Amino acid sequence: MQNIEEIYNNYAQTVYKYIFCLTKNKEQTEDIVQETFLVAVKNIDKFRGESKISTWLCQIAKFILYKDIRKKNKQKNISLEEIESDLISEKSLEEDILLKEDRLELLKKVQHLNEETRSVMYLKLLGGLKNEEIAEIMNKTTNWVRVTYFRGKQKLKEGKES
Repeated sequence: MQNIEEIYNNYAQTVYKYIFCLTKNKEQTEDIVQETFLVAVKNIDKFRGESKISTWLCQIAKFILYKDIRKKNKQKNISLEEIESDLISEKSLEEDILLKEDRLELLKKVQHLNEETRSVMYLKLLGGLKNEEIAEIMNKTTNWVRVTYFRGKQKLKEGKES
């Protein structure tokens, strides 16, 4: 296994891109990346190698982000829609081109997709990540990402939930 410095050098950028596409907040993303690697250092002995290190790190980061959101939600008592709007960018060209709907309606539809499809949609639409990067983060094949994204777009166009 690689030492923690090598792991940080190899995967910090991947974790950063993943979280930044969800938060669109540089400071929050940097904090989450730091906390992710602190948790990883403390728990490196628990990593069983059943997934890629990048996948494991992104899952830790995602858990930390959701924990922060829940904490803020309890403190501010804000709605789910407000949390979601904080997680996405102000404007997505592909949103406008593909869906021609207002942002709130799109968020409601994306929220009803299954978790994997929703993650792919967020990473692709909002994070601007390539299929290969998404595949690495989600520990899936590039073809799986393409198909999942395509099916997600179809469900959003048709107004279906899954």
